Amino acid sequence: MEAVFANLDQYWVGFQVTLELLVVGGLGALVIGTMVALMRISPISSLRAIATGYTEIMRNTPLTLVFFFIIVVLPALQIGINSKIGAYIALSLYTSSFVAEAIRSGINGVPIGQAEAARSLGMRFGQTISLIILPQALRMVVPPLINVLIALTKNTSVAGGFLVVELFAVSKTLANNNGNAVIPILLGTATCYLIITIPLGQLAGQIERKVAMQR
Repeated sequence: MEAVFANLDQYWVGFQVTLELLVVGGLGALVIGTMVALMRISPISSLRAIATGYTEIMRNTPLTLVFFFIIVVLPALQIGINSKIGAYIALSLYTSSFVAEAIRSGINGVPIGQAEAARSLGMRFGQTISLIILPQALRMVVPPLINVLIALTKNTSVAGGFLVVELFAVSKTLANNNGNAVIPILLGTATCYLIITIPLGQLAGQIERKVAMQR
């Protein structure tokens, strides 16, 4: 484990970038995903079609291909995006489709009588969604959303293949420079990911139990 302790500073740099990708990508995915989910249940058919098409395309496109298009193809088309900004965008777009599906399932889980009661009181569609449906749906989908964030944490490793110096890129460099200590270096990298994902998983379990008790 000497190679790990001797390179803790490099691990820390990669860990910080991974956390940065998680936070920025997660926030972007939550904003975009919520908008897409609301479009999926919109009374306007064209919005529903756009949201459905977006979700299906993003969910069924490999993340590496999304990275390649944003970081390689767009600059070739004279659209200047550096690697880190491109990673933010790629992770946000890709993850937003899963966020949208999680939120939509939560909305569908709210009893339809809630919406009918709101309409009987004269509330408009936007008021019904924002004041009645969405608050209940978000409470129910917090655990699956945390699971999406756990998947996002692991997906940040794709950025390492596109000149972003995060944990995966750091581990690859360290493994190349310390050929006799590849396994300890990879174990050190796995530990860094676990430091992020295990607390998230525990948080998801606690919230799920709390929501189940409230029901």
